[in-house]
Amino acid sequence: MKITTVPRGGRPPHPRGWSIAAAALPLALALGACGSGSDDKGSNAPATNEGRGPITFATGKDLTGTIQKLVGKWNTAHPNEKVRIIELPEDGDQTRQQLVQNAQIKSNAYDVVRLDAVWTAEFAARRWVLPLDESKLDPSTFVPAALETGKYRGKLYAAPWLTGTGILYYRTDLLEAAGIKEAPKTWAELTDACAKIKKTSEGKGVDCYAGQYDKYEGLTVNYSEAVQSAGGQVFDASGKPQVTSAQAKAGLQFLVDGFKNGTIPSKGVTLKEEESRRAFQDGKLVFHRNWAYVYALASAKDGSSKVNGEFDVAPLPGKDGPGSGTLGGNNLSVSAFSKHQATARDFITYIVSLEIQREYGKEQSFPLSRSALYADPEMVKLYPYLPVLKKGLDTARSRPVAVKYSEVSAAVQDNVTAAVTGKKSVDQASADLQTALAGLAD
Repeated sequence: MKITTVPRGGRPPHPRGWSIAAAALPLALALGACGSGSDDKGSNAPATNEGRGPITFATGKDLTGTIQKLVGKWNTAHPNEKVRIIELPEDGDQTRQQLVQNAQIKSNAYDVVRLDAVWTAEFAARRWVLPLDESKLDPSTFVPAALETGKYRGKLYAAPWLTGTGILYYRTDLLEAAGIKEAPKTWAELTDACAKIKKTSEGKGVDCYAGQYDKYEGLTVNYSEAVQSAGGQVFDASGKPQVTSAQAKAGLQFLVDGFKNGTIPSKGVTLKEEESRRAFQDGKLVFHRNWAYVYALASAKDGSSKVNGEFDVAPLPGKDGPGSGTLGGNNLSVSAFSKHQATARDFITYIVSLEIQREYGKEQSFPLSRSALYADPEMVKLYPYLPVLKKGLDTARSRPVAVKYSEVSAAVQDNVTAAVTGKKSVDQASADLQTALAGLAD
């Protein structure tokens, strides 16, 4: 089995985060309905075309060479419509900047572009990418939540390719030593489990729980998951912020209390995906929230993991029962400035097809967007976490469909950081965030 991980800050290559992934992030709903009408109703929208011929595929770094193999198969079958891969920067912000600059000058350098799911609204609203024909993609076979990340105002602009959500990693050996028979389903069960484990000789010096709480996109993800896992939502169905609701404040209170009572170590405010992953892999955490890419690394038998064979995964816990993760992912779109849009559409249909996704999945551990793969015996044998991940995906929430997503995320980061570091009360942080988000929704 060939396992590859690609760093990305919270949104995977971004798949990790599905911040890597970083990268993966989400708030519970769409601000799209509240975006400025001038963003998507301009008269200078590029014309669509049925052009055929060679195309480019702007994507992340292909560390396994698997994408190149799949593109090679396409090229053999389509000698007059060959695809050339253009590798974008690994850093998500740099990738977005490069794609935005390309679109602003209406360049036809890219035909098929790989977008972090959180960029869908911006690129669709500014008419930088074109709607796709859902019927040609067999939409009922995608993970439903993943499909939603490719939509803007009811239309599909990006075909789901890579997806994922946060899952709970836990030390089976430490739970067993404390007489605990199953992973926690609630926050109270998690803290109770840690208290029991600390009383055992095996649990001495091991911290309880950590996710990603540094002031970056990962904090937005973890906050959103806490709100959702308490029964709240960051935005309601009409696009209005709801972060001052009792449920939303309960989610933030969980994070604040975690730092106060030691459930989350004080160094948690410096943790991103990789720092927290290394802490778990080095045996320093009982419970850990992260993306699926961690499974392969923590299972390593080369001595790099101290928890190999002594951990498992479960859905995220919540306030009163299983929680709700946030979706990360990368989707594929047709550039509005491509001269060969028909070929670009056909290539997307090919690369996200079940057969090709299965082939891709056998070579790397990024979770993919077709539902059938999560119950495929061969895939589950390669990646035992898939059934658990599928449960998480069934309850996960899409990222916000917001044209001004970066401002939304920045507002969340500012106020949640202030709350967990004690600079603001939960009530004040929630009220200030509500005001900031309301201004962005206007």
